[in-house]
Amino acid sequence: MLNTPSAAPPAPPVHAEGVSNDEFRAAMSRLAAGVVLVTAHEPQPDPDGPSGEDVGMTATSFMSVSLDPPLVMVGLREGSRMDDLLDEQPLWAVSVLAESQRRIAGRFAMKGRISDRLLFEDLLWVRGEASGAPLIGGALATLECRTEQRVTAGDHTLVIGRVLTSSAPNTEGGPLTYFRGRYRQLG
Repeated sequence: MLNTPSAAPPAPPVHAEGVSNDEFRAAMSRLAAGVVLVTAHEPQPDPDGPSGEDVGMTATSFMSVSLDPPLVMVGLREGSRMDDLLDEQPLWAVSVLAESQRRIAGRFAMKGRISDRLLFEDLLWVRGEASGAPLIGGALATLECRTEQRVTAGDHTLVIGRVLTSSAPNTEGGPLTYFRGRYRQLG
């Protein structure tokens, strides 16, 4: 019987600066982040066709950038459906999810998910007047935005948007947060 050395698992990629993907992911998982649903309406190019499709994605890389003018930023995975759509369509919206909306966050974060049309089907939402994008009922706050700038940053696109409308309809409950790879509640 020959004794052959077992193949060691491949090492995680290490970047030129010496930080592996796994090390970076582990460190950043310790940063609690708010959870939002980014939405946009994809118009149909054919004026005689259907009215278009609503698109949504869960994001934790969202932040306020400026008060004057009011600007926000969201990070989108480069080449994702939302990244491609917001490259063509400058109007979009954000719903800041409440702790009771964990199911919505999970639904729009799934990989290989069903069509967006079906994801919106049983949710309470209204169409934003400024953006045409869905605004989720029960959200702590909603914002409608117009893209001001797009910045490529590694494997993501940072989309900076001017806030066109802002509302805080839900004053009950706390925010949905993401920490150590799981949705969490404050407290």
